[in-house]
Amino acid sequence: MTSQAKKAVIILSGGLDSTTCMGFARESGYELYPITFDYGQRHRIELTNARKVAEFYGVAERFKEIKLGFLREFGGSALTDDNIAVPKVDVQGEIEESEIPITYVPGRNLMFLSIATSYAEAVGAEAIYIGVNALDYSGYPDCRPEFIDKVQEVMALATKVGVEGKPITIETPLILLSKADIVREGTRMGVPYELTTSCYNGEEEACGECDSCRLRLKGFAEAGQTDPVPYKSR
Repeated sequence: MTSQAKKAVIILSGGLDSTTCMGFARESGYELYPITFDYGQRHRIELTNARKVAEFYGVAERFKEIKLGFLREFGGSALTDDNIAVPKVDVQGEIEESEIPITYVPGRNLMFLSIATSYAEAVGAEAIYIGVNALDYSGYPDCRPEFIDKVQEVMALATKVGVEGKPITIETPLILLSKADIVREGTRMGVPYELTTSCYNGEEEACGECDSCRLRLKGFAEAGQTDPVPYKSR
């Protein structure tokens, strides 16, 4: 009798980090179940990129796009409120991490993980991959190890598989990697970075000036590589 293949849900934004998570999950032998979220984000181009990544990995038929447009109605973030400008980062300056930036979307990862948990339990997945990072990141509170640990505890209490002693695990393979190490690992695994987008402004060409672009460019530069996506400014 052949054993049933193990499954993992991947929270896939179409960006560098989440796409690298697809690579890690594939390398670990999981069947991939990607899920992305349309929350009215300014950079809606990432939804198209997420689908392209799912197609690259041959799992387009499992790709789920979940509508969460009410987050735009809530606002409170430069990513969901057109009246709040996406900040630019000085090319020569350091990425500022002392304050939580205006690009933080209230409750986003908490909601994403909750929905991904429901999807994982429904399809019999034993893991959820999310591309949070606690080193080269924008200072979001929902990217920290403490946050992941607490959500993991709640998932074990709130799910049927959890109370039966088979809890779904949250996998965070990038959480202690630098952006450069993420790029190196993704390149090693053949992750299709040319299909990804990270820019918060959501245009065909990345701006090269927002926090996300600067972090991404910093990672490629420190890894000794050239980012394959087009930029207006590098």
